Amino acid sequence: MLITVIGGKLQGVEITYLAQKAGYEVLLIDKNDQVPAFGLCDRFVQANVLNDQEIKTHLEQCDIIFPAFENLEGLTRLSQICQQINKPLVFDLNAYTISSSKLASDQLFTNLKLSQPALWPDCDFPIVVKPSDGSGSNGVKIFTTHREAQQYYQGQFPPTHCVVQQYIDGPSYSIEVIGSMDKYQAFQITEIVVDAAYDCKRVTAPVGLPKKLVQDFEALGIIIAEALKLKGIMDVEVILHEDQLKVLEIDARFPSQTPITVYWSSGVNMVQESVNLFLDEKFPTNQNKVDGQFVIFEHITVNEESIQVQGEHIIVADGPLHLEKHFFGADEAITNYQNEKKQWVATLIMVANTEAELKYKKIAVINSIKNQHNINKVIDLDPIRINQ
Repeated sequence: MLITVIGGKLQGVEITYLAQKAGYEVLLIDKNDQVPAFGLCDRFVQANVLNDQEIKTHLEQCDIIFPAFENLEGLTRLSQICQQINKPLVFDLNAYTISSSKLASDQLFTNLKLSQPALWPDCDFPIVVKPSDGSGSNGVKIFTTHREAQQYYQGQFPPTHCVVQQYIDGPSYSIEVIGSMDKYQAFQITEIVVDAAYDCKRVTAPVGLPKKLVQDFEALGIIIAEALKLKGIMDVEVILHEDQLKVLEIDARFPSQTPITVYWSSGVNMVQESVNLFLDEKFPTNQNKVDGQFVIFEHITVNEESIQVQGEHIIVADGPLHLEKHFFGADEAITNYQNEKKQWVATLIMVANTEAELKYKKIAVINSIKNQHNINKVIDLDPIRINQ
């Protein structure tokens, strides 16, 4: 089985990693040969998805295609090419068009009567302002007073093409849904922890939510998938506030960070599930959804002075990565570490049978890195949670 992944950044790393865990061969295509996933794939082709003839030649050789980028023009063109050459594309353009606009997706939540943080002007301060387009933490701002917001936007408040809503505090959770038409499966829930810049620095599983909230979250994900008429995969993020799950955002594309965490905790491989759906019309079943191992999936940057836990942006910024097993005591790491490097990054994957064992393992991993590199300073800011 030859999987083609187009795009070698965070999503590309996620898909490539899980594809190889499933035993698939991976062809990575990107216009840049220094992307993080370059060091993880079996084959690499430097090409631009907007160059039809260049990309078609390579796509015709593969069995199934996973897009791993978020440019709407490129995704639209790729969808057209795959239709022309009759190759399955693990992507739903219509669902993505809605989910990639926070204004459109918030309207969907309103139409479905889903609980979400109150929207401006029907909310009090503090507020969070998020650009409508794009995902993650880019452009996210929090304001505690109306005057502060007015000054920042030079009197043009509320800003156009942004979502403005009540800022609420609480733990954030994510869930993936895979399926087609009226058959959908929600998978294991993960907890998302962000750094001071509101960028995800850590994912953990299982989450320990009460059974009722787990069922509510699963039902919420399936309701949204049905409304989108999704064919493929999406994730839903919520925040738990005053014992109620409030939906924050959706992304109808292959996620980053959470699928690897789910794989290590429950054994579910979402790349394999996606291949089964698109090639064999085989739908996931409840038998695969279990809370098993305790997992921490965490990004660190290391230099001569410190070890710092930071958001996922550090992984994108540092060139090709490779896989290391038994990395300073971590089960695996996706990293650019080399013995001679004075500064390096890693995504640590740590797994244990109990939460207590996992905490002990994390301490041991950090101490091992500290001792080998003679580092005294460890920076891990307190978890900051935000309705992104």
